[in-house]
Amino acid sequence: MTTETNTAFEGFKDAFKNIQNLEVPEAAREFVKKTANTAKDRAAEAFAGSERVTAAVENAVAESVAEAGKISRNIQQAIYEDAEAFFSGIDKLASAKSISEAVEIQSSLLRSRGEVFVSRAKATADYLGNLAANGAKSAQDN
Repeated sequence: MTTETNTAFEGFKDAFKNIQNLEVPEAAREFVKKTANTAKDRAAEAFAGSERVTAAVENAVAESVAEAGKISRNIQQAIYEDAEAFFSGIDKLASAKSISEAVEIQSSLLRSRGEVFVSRAKATADYLGNLAANGAKSAQDN
């Protein structure tokens, strides 16, 4: 390097030496600490919020799966009961000794199945009403 170049950089060297010894004001250090603590608190709040959202989603999914299983089991139970009632009715009809007795048995079976249908319809309406009310309450809680 030439002398002129060295001379040009002397000013920069002196400036950088002085910067290394420059003292940072207390207010600037406090500002940085306060800003860092605020950011840290906000990150913790965001994490806690994401945990609450995840827990709510997890609960909703778990409840949905449990309800789907419950509905499936109830449908299977109803199908089994219907099949059982059908074969029981066939057995009763086969034991009828006259046409009038068979008509009486058939009428009794139809009345019984009608009562079961009404009972199931009422239970379904009650279930759906409770499900809607609980879903609205759960959504409101979250």
